[in-house]
Amino acid sequence: MEINAVLSNFQPNYLFCPSSRSSAAISTRASLHHSSSQQTRLSPPLFHTRQVLASASCRNVSEANSRFKSAVVLSDSYSEASELADIEWDNLGFGFIPTDYMYVMKCTQGGSFSKGELQRFGNIELSPSAGVLNYGQGLFEGLKAYRKDDTVLLFRPEENALRMRQGAERMCMPSPTVDQFVEAVKETVLANKRWVPPPGKGSLYIRPLLMGSGAVLGLAPAPEYTFLIYVSPVGNYFKEGVAPINLIVEHELHRATPGGTGGVKTIGNYAVVLKAQSAAKAKGYSDVLYLDCVHKKYLEEVSSCNIFVVKGNIISTPAIKGTILPGITRKSIIDVARSQGFQVEERLVEVDELLDADEVFCTGTAVVVSPVGSITYKGKRVSYGLDGFGAVSKQLYSVLTRLQMGLIDDKMNWTVELS
Repeated sequence: MEINAVLSNFQPNYLFCPSSRSSAAISTRASLHHSSSQQTRLSPPLFHTRQVLASASCRNVSEANSRFKSAVVLSDSYSEASELADIEWDNLGFGFIPTDYMYVMKCTQGGSFSKGELQRFGNIELSPSAGVLNYGQGLFEGLKAYRKDDTVLLFRPEENALRMRQGAERMCMPSPTVDQFVEAVKETVLANKRWVPPPGKGSLYIRPLLMGSGAVLGLAPAPEYTFLIYVSPVGNYFKEGVAPINLIVEHELHRATPGGTGGVKTIGNYAVVLKAQSAAKAKGYSDVLYLDCVHKKYLEEVSSCNIFVVKGNIISTPAIKGTILPGITRKSIIDVARSQGFQVEERLVEVDELLDADEVFCTGTAVVVSPVGSITYKGKRVSYGLDGFGAVSKQLYSVLTRLQMGLIDDKMNWTVELS
């Protein structure tokens, strides 16, 4: 996909409101304008200085392309798409940095998503009665883009699209098709190409959201849905970087229950881990490892990562059974491990197996592969190795990250190249 193709889909950065059905939407703006589709209402943009493109040289989009010409600016550097944003690339953490553009697409309940549009990145408006705010009807995804010379690589975006569709079905929401999802990701990344970190400095984190944006008072699916993508350059997820993390096993609070939504990436799954995670971090731990809520002895996952246990040539990970998120990095590591000659078992893994493990590591989009230095369970601390990465986790991390960054031949056909 070329940059000019992305430009053709660009729309001004109007903060969007729910549809005309959502008459209860509260706005402090003086006026609202109806779009030609009558499906959304658009209000004049309110920019924060940091959300405006860094280049001082800007040009107005012609009046023919927008009746809100005074608010629409594109920097000359955007069309070149080769200039890097002016930030400290050597000091990236895993925190939000506003970029230039976001992608927005809408549909009504029972309908289908139509072609979306790029908008300047900015705040959005929702009715106080929006389904996502009142009843948690929302999903999100996470994936990354990597810079390789003059191109950008995506890693398995179709897997994220499929997972979102599965989650949407569970949460009674319409979802973009796989093709719509992938094309939207491509457009958003290309529009924000200057925010993709230089090779070896990090990645561009891509956050697709699907939410019930329509107003609903009684408990029911929302009447309108918004699919939105924003991006942010990121470094390492844990403050330790690729150094070992220290986990504590939580045996009283639980992340998910059988028959619940633990197996889909719904927003509520993450709020419920905050209490235990905050308590763990206050005690000096990196994160929390959760057990099943029935027997309280089988490993499930870390707050936002899958867990793997290594013993000899065997790598074990909890089986996907409805309470564990089917991680895309998890799936990829399993395939990579098997291609490297390891035996991988997806099964019930008892917490006691941690006591005798050679290595333990976590996987996830944000962390990729993170070695575990120690696990504390009921006051007993078990440590793994002294030199950071264990041999197995280091090998798997090296192969997977080199695949993601295009440094080795992609025999798996997992990467998608954008130019």
